[in-house]
Amino acid sequence: MKNKKSKNQQFAVIGLGRFGSTVAKTLFEKGEEVLAVDIKEEVITEAHEYTTHAVVADVTDERTLRALGIENFDVVIIGIASDLEASVLCTLTCKEIGVKKVIAKAENLKHKMVLERVGADEVVIPEMEMGEKMGARLANPLLHDIMTISSKYSIIEMELPSSWAGSSLVTLDIRKKYDVNVLAVERDNDVIVNFAADEPLLDGDTLLVGGSREMLDLLQNQYN
Repeated sequence: MKNKKSKNQQFAVIGLGRFGSTVAKTLFEKGEEVLAVDIKEEVITEAHEYTTHAVVADVTDERTLRALGIENFDVVIIGIASDLEASVLCTLTCKEIGVKKVIAKAENLKHKMVLERVGADEVVIPEMEMGEKMGARLANPLLHDIMTISSKYSIIEMELPSSWAGSSLVTLDIRKKYDVNVLAVERDNDVIVNFAADEPLLDGDTLLVGGSREMLDLLQNQYN
């Protein structure tokens, strides 16, 4: 074990492919306690450099997971999507032995459906999600990024339409027209959270806008 300051949450990352190793590294760099598990010894040898603890183990075996104390972790991330059977068995076992939250990676929508049925609290398909974001960005040059808060609510970051330059939020009345909220304005690399509603917006400003997916799409389509 490396001497890391204990945090409120403990994470276990099972399967250290590109997805799993990136999650583990990011959590560890943020100061979190991370257990990494993989069946390949060479992968675990490398993982010692970016995790709190790393072990070689067969995660399809319930006794192995119990021996690791996996049920004591607050969040378990399962990144072994390429092996469908191992992915499903590991997810099912983690939930059966009492893991509070299981986040699993899926290869496709059918895999996602199976993981949800066996108890996964959250299922991600990284390639599909990145593809959707890329498509949305290419379809609308004003759109920089999308953060999905829930199935119905999102936050977008969009360049200020040229026709809005010189107008204020009060004049534009964006909330009334589109039922969305301007959460912040980015100007000259400075993010202004409490932007004055009567202050003119300038060319080059970027707006952080939150609202329902339907209304954000309407806003984007109008200025596409």
